[in-house]
Amino acid sequence: MTESGPHIDFANLPAPAEGILVTLFITVREIARSRDFYSRVLGGTVVLAENPCIVRLSNSWIIMNPGGPPTPDKPSISVVDYQPGDTTSIFMNLRVADIHACYEDWTAKGAQFVTPPIDREAEIRCYLRDPDGYLIEVGQSTGLLRGKLAAQRPEDLPG
Repeated sequence: MTESGPHIDFANLPAPAEGILVTLFITVREIARSRDFYSRVLGGTVVLAENPCIVRLSNSWIIMNPGGPPTPDKPSISVVDYQPGDTTSIFMNLRVADIHACYEDWTAKGAQFVTPPIDREAEIRCYLRDPDGYLIEVGQSTGLLRGKLAAQRPEDLPG
């Protein structure tokens, strides 16, 4: 009897032959729940089920693992669970071709959006949270494609 290792989708591993490639690592509480969200709800491809979980989402990859203590390559750094709340300093931004179709499809699959898509002139966008509370922006460029920029907020103006 031979021991079988985990199924690995080698063709979709985030391993460039040259240059660099960007992935996003998120700390998750339950790998199976997050894997289901990013694959079934958002339509990603599971590349590796766990240790770590890798899901290819269009032309990007999300790597998911539980938190843990320091390791030899990060000797004074612990990876901790995200604590969701009403503030954030980082979030994933997904650009889609048809935000209304995406909103309907993902809502039907269980995604819970903060609001429906809102037209912001340069783009139409909305936000949702993943099972661990990470904020995800979903946007479709509209006015931006014709040179229309988002309105500046008063706090962004000089003086």
